[in-house]
Amino acid sequence: MIYLGADHGGFELKEAIKQHLLEQGYEVEDCGTHSAESVDYAPIAQATCEKLLADKGSLGILCCGTGIGISMAANKVHGIRAACCSDYFSAKYTRLHNDANVLCMGGRVVGAGLACELVDVFLNTEFEGGRHQRRVDQITAIEQSQG
Repeated sequence: MIYLGADHGGFELKEAIKQHLLEQGYEVEDCGTHSAESVDYAPIAQATCEKLLADKGSLGILCCGTGIGISMAANKVHGIRAACCSDYFSAKYTRLHNDANVLCMGGRVVGAGLACELVDVFLNTEFEGGRHQRRVDQITAIEQSQG
């Protein structure tokens, strides 16, 4: 399952990504927003990430105007490793080396065509593990030490 969420700044990009994913046969849950009317990104990031965490093995895609604010909000949810990406290399390596479970992008930064390419590489890249697992474990330890 792929969980999608966006504020008004990322709404159009989310809709393009959703269509792309559905055409490829992915199961998608749209966690909002459902219009271009102004909404806050933090509650959408939280709700989307909580659904993702309750569904082991799922991934998420979040969009706002820049991708930055919604990624910051998502990373406050324990168990989320969200990365704001606007290039192919970052989208690939955030899965390969960081085991990111949420891809964040900006609707005012990335066009739909590039966004769909980034989604594809993100979804089709597996975590490499090995020495990178130790680093992911260190990130998790920091998160757990914060209560």
